[in-house]
Amino acid sequence: MLHLTGPGQLSDGPEGDTLAPMERADVEQWVEAYERAWGSNDPGEIGALFTDDARYFTAPHREPWSGRDTIVREWLDRKDEPGDYTFRSEVLGIDGDLAFVRGWTSYVKEGLDYSNLWVIRLAGDGRASEFIEWWMEHKPADSKDG
Repeated sequence: MLHLTGPGQLSDGPEGDTLAPMERADVEQWVEAYERAWGSNDPGEIGALFTDDARYFTAPHREPWSGRDTIVREWLDRKDEPGDYTFRSEVLGIDGDLAFVRGWTSYVKEGLDYSNLWVIRLAGDGRASEFIEWWMEHKPADSKDG
């Protein structure tokens, strides 16, 4: 079993290794690893982000992707290609094992911009046991829909 131990570093310690209480740096490290996986679409990098039994919620009222193998498969079925987007984020807060992250995603070719809110539950080993993402498309100010 591979585990995140530092930016881009993995170890094969037992599942659920405990760390000191979660710090902002832990969350930032996870988000950086997520960004690397998003950019590479490497199944190993994607899988290293999540516990065996993780749940990934992609939309309200939709069943989550459950389990690391399912998460990797579903991610790759919907992958973005490197260079198709830009992303930036900031950690908004931490409460126990929950982290709250705001993100901004821009798909330049399509001219689409999104605001993101992530709720991440990190296990003691730094992997996510739960990941919830909400996103909203930015509409131009003169849009009749927005």
